[in-house]
Amino acid sequence: PDPDALASAMALKAIAASVGVDSEVLYDGEINHRENRAFVSLLKIKLSRLDRSKLKKYGEIALVDNSIPSIYNALPEGCKVDIVIDHHPVETADVHASFIDIRSNIGSTSTIMTKYLQELDIQISKDLATALLHGIRIDTMDFRRDTHPADLAAAGFLYPIADHELLEKIEATSISLEFVDALGDAIRHKRIVNSCLFSNVGFLEERDVLPQAADYLLYLEGITMTAIYGIIENNLHICARSRNRRIYLGKMMKEAFADIGSAGGHHNVAAALIPLNIFSKEKADKKLLKRADELVVKRFLAALQSTLGR
Repeated sequence: PDPDALASAMALKAIAASVGVDSEVLYDGEINHRENRAFVSLLKIKLSRLDRSKLKKYGEIALVDNSIPSIYNALPEGCKVDIVIDHHPVETADVHASFIDIRSNIGSTSTIMTKYLQELDIQISKDLATALLHGIRIDTMDFRRDTHPADLAAAGFLYPIADHELLEKIEATSISLEFVDALGDAIRHKRIVNSCLFSNVGFLEERDVLPQAADYLLYLEGITMTAIYGIIENNLHICARSRNRRIYLGKMMKEAFADIGSAGGHHNVAAALIPLNIFSKEKADKKLLKRADELVVKRFLAALQSTLGR
């Protein structure tokens, strides 16, 4: 989960508490990004790891900052969801819930949740305001990406309530040396096909360096899509980003890689995970990296061509 998802979950938990409903914030995966770890730690966010076997104990299930059971939230396919609140574009026919609020023109789900808190006249604590403000700033890249006037209005409302000293501590978290190395590798190994940038950063320990590099390189001149990938333990991880509004990147990634692994995502953010066993008994060396490189580029471009041809 990223700061926007975490802050939105905190807000929904506050709304539930205001009407006497107990709730838990569930998550899956690992929070490896240093800034996100600081965010959870400094704001003392209470999280529980999602356990599929215990989902039936909950009266209702809500998804915030995503809308469909998938690899992004670890909910099993077909799981009944009751509430969906999100800002990512999605095919509405694919979303099934009793209550759905998807505002794809808004820059962050934290903005939507702030509006709920205002309209419901729920007092916002300093920690919650800090979390929501950070969530808005992160998802809009400090109001430089996909920003709506509503995002600015929500940030303006939260600004005097938030703990700015705490925000500084969260945002001043040092970047890892691995990210610096991975970004250097991504730049050195970049391969540009038309306006798509591909880069294989090799063997990694932290997955979070991939989306950071994908975000960073997306804003190179002439680039509209990035796919940054590397090998972590026994899997090939791919993170993709897009500025091409004609492409639904999550669906394109699913078309490209779902038959050999798991893949999916949103309109402009997507990912895939491919087990290395598809490369038979290839050794973990330069030959394996080359095979991975060929597979990603070939499948990504084929799916892109197929999407544009429809």
